[in-house]
Order: sequence, then structure tokens, then C-alpha cells
Amino acid sequence: MIRLLSFIIVMFLFLISFPGFSQSMADLQNKKAETSKEIEYTTRLLEATQKNERSSLNKLNLLNNQIKQRNNLISTIGSEISIYNECIANNQLSISILEDDLKALRAEYAQMIRLAYKNMNTNDLFMFLLSAENFNQAYRRLLYMRHYTEFRKAQAETIAAVQEVLHDNMARLEQQKATKQDLIGQTQNERKELAKAQGQQNYQLQKLTDQKRDLQKKLREQRKIEQELETAIQRIIEEEARKNQAAGKPGFALTPEQKLIGNNFEQNKKRIPWPVERGVIVEHFGVHQHPVLPNVQVRNNGVNIATEIGAKARAVFNGEVSKVFGISGGNTAVIIRHGEFLSVYSNLREVVVKAGDKISAKQTIGTIYTDFDDDNKTILKFQLWRESQKMNPEDWIVR
Repeated sequence: MIRLLSFIIVMFLFLISFPGFSQSMADLQNKKAETSKEIEYTTRLLEATQKNERSSLNKLNLLNNQIKQRNNLISTIGSEISIYNECIANNQLSISILEDDLKALRAEYAQMIRLAYKNMNTNDLFMFLLSAENFNQAYRRLLYMRHYTEFRKAQAETIAAVQEVLHDNMARLEQQKATKQDLIGQTQNERKELAKAQGQQNYQLQKLTDQKRDLQKKLREQRKIEQELETAIQRIIEEEARKNQAAGKPGFALTPEQKLIGNNFEQNKKRIPWPVERGVIVEHFGVHQHPVLPNVQVRNNGVNIATEIGAKARAVFNGEVSKVFGISGGNTAVIIRHGEFLSVYSNLREVVVKAGDKISAKQTIGTIYTDFDDDNKTILKFQLWRESQKMNPEDWIVR
């Protein structure tokens, strides 16, 4: 019979080797699939820039994103390999325990058969019953013989069960080893692609370093656009405050409908849809180092999302268009109010909404501008405000 402690150890190892890690493995596989999709999409955007051999900040930003995602993918695969290493080690230990138990069970069963063959032929059994001192003793001896037979049968069934579990564990072990080798192969391929992307990144950096004046000019233009947007948002907030105060209401009073939309917006944090059907973030929220210019910091009040030529900008939530206006050097911008929240979409070449329009989530509001003279760069600049407070859109949109 399997020793109880051995059985408990084997079951524990099985539980942590398979079901215990199934959820984390599924999470890692989903993360890997999403990262692979983003790498594939970024590669498509990069291919669209290859027609122009001139180096550009757009190419560099896309390469930076691709390198980041490849590192994420390698890290995710590494986590998968770690889980498989643990599963393999646990499985090997459980196989060793089962093999020891099976060996002991077979030895016990063989000894039992030898004793039965030597001492328990039909005549011996009959004489064993007849030699009882009384009927009760004979009955007890009969019960003993039955129990002994049942025990032998149970022992044989136990051996068969242990053999089956051992066979299953061995098959699972081989499958785990094969999967691990496949993951190692994936890691090697990703490292090759990563090295290739890093080489392109270094090439772009070297070329762009020679274009400092041009980059500094573009940075000044970007800062001017950011300031115009910020000023426009502040004016909207101040105008609405003045109107409310003139009507005897608090400065930032909202209608019941606006309050409801604002509450719903906040409740959907991390579930707000993207302002484009598909894209990758190439510049993040906040202050960060310029990718080329040393000792120069860039401030972004939102995120820059790279997408495809002809891509549409879409509302991230139900709301009302507060303002549509042009920005010098920054094309057209749209501001939508969602209760106390404002979403801002800029760098649009054409807009299909106007101030006062009621908007629903994912409704198209315009087409994103493509700069055909700059590697077909198609960037939506997206911001999110809570009245006069800048918010990081990545804390709100679904990932």
C-alpha cells in the first residue's frame, strides 16, 4: 500500500505543478499574445517609414517602443520558463517518490504471493478451518481468509493505480520539457530580433544627433502647441465657471446629466476605450528626457499614439463637444466634456463634429493628420483632464 506520507507529498506536488499555476500561466500567455500583437503592429508602422531613408524622431520613437515590447516579451517568456522549471522539478520528485513506492508495493505483493503459494493451498485452508476449537473461532478464521484475499486484490489494484499515475506523470514531464525547449527557442529568436532593433536604434540616434537644430525647432513648435491647447482648456473651464456664477450657481456646477456622465466615467477607470481603433503609445505622459537631445526634457500633457494612415480618432466616452478649433502648426483639436472630465484630441486633419454635439463612446470625431514629409507620421495627441487637473490617460484607458 502507498505510504500515507508519500501519497500526500505526490498529491501536493501535483496540485502546485498543474492547477496551482494554471491561472498565472494563462495570464502570462495572454500577456505574451498582447505584446506580440503590439510588436507586429509597430513593425507595420516602421515598414511604412522605410520608404523614406531619412532618419526621423518618429522612426526612433517606434523603434524605442518595439525594443521596450521585445524586452517585455522576453521577460514574459522567462517567467513561463521559470514556472515550467518548477513544474518539471516537482514532477521529477513525484516520479521518484512513485517509483520508490511502486518498488516497495511490488516487493510486498511478491512476498505475499510466495507465502500464499507456500502455505495456503486448498487443503491447508480447509484444515485451517477444521482445526478451530469452536464455531466462533472457525468463523473468525473464515473472515480472516476473506480479508486476506481482499487485501491481496486491493494490493494488486493499488499497484495498477500507481503505475497509471506514474505513466501520466512521465508523459506530462516529457510534454513540459518539450514546451520548455520551445520557449527557450522563442527567447533566442526574440533576442536576435532585439539585437537587430537595437542596431537600428543606434543608427537612428547617430543620424539624428547631427540634426540638433531641426530637433530643437520641432521641440519649440511642440511646446507652443501644448501651450495653445492648455490655454484653450483653461478658457473653456473659466467661461463655464463665469456662466454658472452669473446664474447664481457654484463656479463648476454641473447639470444632473453631466454629473451622471462624470460618475460613470470615473467608475470606468482602466476600462475607457482607446481614442483610436489601433495604435501604440510612442510618447508618454509627464516630463521625460528627450530621446536625442542631451540635458533636454520634454513635457507631455497627455500621450502621443502612433497609428496608420487614414486612421480615425474616436470619442473615449459619452459626452458633449465643448470646442473645435485650429492650432497653429498643430492642425485641428476637439475637446469633449464628460461631466467634470475633459478629453482632448489634437492633430486632426478633418473633423466631423461641432461644438454642442452629443457624442457616444467610440463615435468617430475626425481623421488623424498624416505628415507625408516625415515618414508618413500619423500621430494622435490625446489628453485627459479633470477640470484644470491634468490626468495620465494610461491610468484610464483599457490595457
